[in-house]
Amino acid sequence: MSFSHLIAMTVRLSIPTVLAQISFILMEYVDASMVGKLGANASAAIGLVSSSTWLFGGLISAATVGFSVQVSHRIGADDAASARTVMRRGLFATLVFSALLMAVGVAIHRRLPVWLGGESGVLQDASRYFLVFALSLPFNQLNNFAAGMLQSSGNMKTPGFLETLMCLLNVGFNYLFIYRLGLGVTGAALGTATAELVTAVPMAVALLVRSPLLHLRRGEKRSQEENTLKRAVKIALPVAAEQVIMCSAYIMSTRIVAPLGSVAVAAHSLAITAESLCYMPGYGIGTAATTVIGQSIGAKRFDLKRRLAYITTFFGMAMMAVSGAAMYGLAPVMMRLLTPVPEIAALGVAVLRIEAFAEPMYAASIVASGVFRGAGDTFIPSCMNLLSMWGVRIPLSAFLAGRYGLQGVWIAMCAELCFRGTIFLIRLIVKNRKIDNEE
Repeated sequence: MSFSHLIAMTVRLSIPTVLAQISFILMEYVDASMVGKLGANASAAIGLVSSSTWLFGGLISAATVGFSVQVSHRIGADDAASARTVMRRGLFATLVFSALLMAVGVAIHRRLPVWLGGESGVLQDASRYFLVFALSLPFNQLNNFAAGMLQSSGNMKTPGFLETLMCLLNVGFNYLFIYRLGLGVTGAALGTATAELVTAVPMAVALLVRSPLLHLRRGEKRSQEENTLKRAVKIALPVAAEQVIMCSAYIMSTRIVAPLGSVAVAAHSLAITAESLCYMPGYGIGTAATTVIGQSIGAKRFDLKRRLAYITTFFGMAMMAVSGAAMYGLAPVMMRLLTPVPEIAALGVAVLRIEAFAEPMYAASIVASGVFRGAGDTFIPSCMNLLSMWGVRIPLSAFLAGRYGLQGVWIAMCAELCFRGTIFLIRLIVKNRKIDNEE
């Protein structure tokens, strides 16, 4: 395949996921804007537990990855029957896992905001928000698993469309629960949970009934896949550990920010929401990279795997360089959309403009991580994230927060993302040179 064909394939696979991710972030914008109108305490309540919701969501994604990588390898090897066996076992295992996570979330929802150092005015709303989130985890898992399976088979359009639909439904349900029923912060969680529930049905139908490669076949003899769960755990465990490492670091960052007051907590949370729109291209391209790398390895096309690794990574960096520049210029508009409170908006603009300089290197870590996952290589990248987050971001944030407030925390974030991108690029180059030498 020529370079132009590889670029075109990367773009084609990335666009549906990027659009779905962008619509998801726009949904978060609408959520934040709706809740922001309720005041600084409402925004701070969601911001307080947001790092914990990321942790649980990350564990759900890790469970999916353990099986989706195996499915992409089998489809690349033209063994669809084996891929379906992996899919069936993965569906059962991940739903059981999400039920266990739900039980943990329900058990800790009352104490979690206290553990995170929240002010008394936000504790009750934060607790209720997290409770509803925990109860919705099985639907979240079903959506995530079905989307991951479809993407592994090369179908990016269906999950992209349904995830976009979920975002639109979330806006409508939020309006209903937050304003019409007057449920405030709890209404925001209920809106999201209801949208996930409604979307889970067509997502499951798309996988189990309509997918040409993966739909269930009556009477099909199951292939012997004795080590499916063991392989899934081997792949997923480092990813789950990575999510724990990353999100525990985010939780620690929240504890560093919390003493700075509700304005700082709200600005921190809303600025993260604003920034997330800029790195969605990286996640979309990273998802595409996982698919094409996994299928290339399954087909034993290691030459193609090497070329795609470079193309997807540098394409993602270029895209996020553009989005970072846009974020720098549009930061005031982005924050005004999220909050009517001038102090929160001004602080959010300041930190967003710090972070804009890190976006290209952030893309390097996101897409290179997708490349490594497609190859089933998850342990070393997880260790690299541990080093970066706990060796650079947390100590630097703690040091700078006392001197420069929230801006100091975001300076530390910018420095850490640049460091993380650098080490991921180095490993990508080393891995590809190893392939060259083996050939």
